[in-house]
Amino acid sequence: MAAERKRSFPPVVDPHTRVLILGSLPGEASLAAIQYYAHPRNAFWRLLETVLDAPLVALPYADRLTTLRQRGIGLWDVVEQAERRGSLDAAILNPRTNDLLALVETLPALRAVAFNGGTSAKLGSRLLAPVADRIEFVALPSSSPAHASRSFAEKATAWAVMKNWLLPTRGG
Repeated sequence: MAAERKRSFPPVVDPHTRVLILGSLPGEASLAAIQYYAHPRNAFWRLLETVLDAPLVALPYADRLTTLRQRGIGLWDVVEQAERRGSLDAAILNPRTNDLLALVETLPALRAVAFNGGTSAKLGSRLLAPVADRIEFVALPSSSPAHASRSFAEKATAWAVMKNWLLPTRGG
C-alpha cells in the first residue's frame, strides 16, 4: 500500500515578518483541521505564548495567526508535498520542497529563520544557504509530541531566542 501524498499549507507571512518559523510538513491532525500545529499535544502554540508573553492557545485559530503576523512571526513548511504514512518526519518519502528563497525575497523585514525540528533544519538550511549571510538561522527543538526527550521548559528556553529578532530595530 503506497503512502498518501500530503501537501503543506500556504505561508502565513506579510511584509513585516521578522522571524519565519519553518516546520517540515503538517501532521495528520493539522491536515485534518487545515490548521498549523493542530495536534493538541503539539507544544507549538504554548511555546509561542512564552516567546510573545501573550495568550494564543485559547484564541480561535484565525486570531492566533493574526497575533503572529502582528508580532512579526510568519509560518510555513520546508516540504511542499511528500508521501507519508502518519505524521512522523522519518516517514517522509519523495519530498518536493517549497520555494523558500522566493518567499524570503518577498520579506524585507526578515531577520531570522527558525527551524522547528531537525528535518526542517536539515532541509531548510540547505535551501536557504544563499541568504545565510544576511539572515540568521536557528534550529529549535521540535514542538512535536513525538520529540519528548526535552522538557517543555527546556524547549521554551531554546525558543526564547526568537525574542531577539522580534524587537524593533532603529527606525523600524
